[in-house]
Amino acid sequence: MSNKRITALSLGILLAFLSSACSNNTPEPNQAGSNATPTASNQKVKLKYWTPDRGFSEQIREEVDRFNKTNKDNIEVELSIMAENYPQSVDIAFSSNQAPDIIRVNNVTFMPFLKKGYLDPLDTYLPAEMKKKFEAVLSEEINMKDGKIYSLPNYGYTHRLVYNKELFEKAGIKSPPQTLDELVASAKKITESGNGTAFGFSANLKSSLNAIERSPRAIAELSGYPGYGYDFKTGKYDFSGFKPIMEAFRQMKKDGSFFPGSESLDIDSLRAQFAEGKIGMYISISAEPNVYKQQFPAKIKWGAALPPSIDGNIRGAIGLTQAGAWLSISSKSAHKAEAWKFLQFLYGDEVLNSYYEKGLGTSLIPFVLANAKKPQLEGVEGFLPTKYDTLQPAPPTITVDGMNYGDAFLRYILDGGDLNGIIADLNKRYNQALDKARQSGDVKLSANPDFDPVKLQGKLVK
Repeated sequence: MSNKRITALSLGILLAFLSSACSNNTPEPNQAGSNATPTASNQKVKLKYWTPDRGFSEQIREEVDRFNKTNKDNIEVELSIMAENYPQSVDIAFSSNQAPDIIRVNNVTFMPFLKKGYLDPLDTYLPAEMKKKFEAVLSEEINMKDGKIYSLPNYGYTHRLVYNKELFEKAGIKSPPQTLDELVASAKKITESGNGTAFGFSANLKSSLNAIERSPRAIAELSGYPGYGYDFKTGKYDFSGFKPIMEAFRQMKKDGSFFPGSESLDIDSLRAQFAEGKIGMYISISAEPNVYKQQFPAKIKWGAALPPSIDGNIRGAIGLTQAGAWLSISSKSAHKAEAWKFLQFLYGDEVLNSYYEKGLGTSLIPFVLANAKKPQLEGVEGFLPTKYDTLQPAPPTITVDGMNYGDAFLRYILDGGDLNGIIADLNKRYNQALDKARQSGDVKLSANPDFDPVKLQGKLVK
């Protein structure tokens, strides 16, 4: 979990936003069951729906508008598309009793949100036939806990190296890098040929954990190392697989190959610079084709390729991001039956098919993959799943004392230091937290001697 503090100014702005969005006359919560119906009233029931999915905001707005215009239950959904500090915003909303009714969750936020008591089980609302449609993709600590269902999946994002074809050609680079050495060399060539107008590489370093998850994690998992540090085979944390990756990122920073000011870029500001032709490469997710069609229309020719592995050998598979879970009902919602009506709408075949067909993400749902049309969107072909894309098992959720691994690695990328010491300190503190969580019963996950990252290959696509 991140230890970054939200400034008093940011907190004040967010609380002011929450206050303005909150009704002064909040009804008593509905006691919803499997056959629950929305509250009978002439007054429209307003629901707050929060999501950080800015990459295809147009799609989400269209869905919300269509629901608001077509539902017969006098429900109106108010959409808020949040920034990268989304988890912190949700924390503040719950602590100030101004929580949204519908919450976007993913493979990173699901368990923390659940442990904090933010999510309401869907079991009492979920019809048997709907549960059967999704049962093949229900999994403990991904969308379930202790047999209770808290979310259902929709899509996940594949990770790819996104590159500017024009800058590659100008620098004399014939193909995307397949090793870390090639990545560093290619970034340097692009920077030199750019002569101050373009730079070889960037990452959204403003958010350390998000940046590490987008870039180094993908390289680590493709190379057979645990992307979040937790080794399922040994049941311990071991960040040593990140050493050559961090050394490569540090070298690009020392070479001047990083886009200047990368430490202040969030993913959208990075995308804006890439669309203008100022960045040669970065690693990101399969939301990019839609981003460069709608949000930041690209003025360049670009492509996507599998990220490099450490040495060119592939010994694992990259876990899909934001996969396995999608929408949940807030435990604090005063309108849970109405919120379920909205979830039923979004989990309908038409909406689920549209995400896949428009190339907004890789569907995890068998009935969508069997029936939906192949996605048609410029650039999407580079992001389509291969045997090297998978749904990774969920690592344990723990609370670590001191600096998290994202901040520790970011500091090394920017300032250097004793990387061996940094990794040893991370291993020590993360394993201490893991031992404590196991002793308290919060974590039940144990070592799996049979775990092999190579066996994750081909889980989605053979």
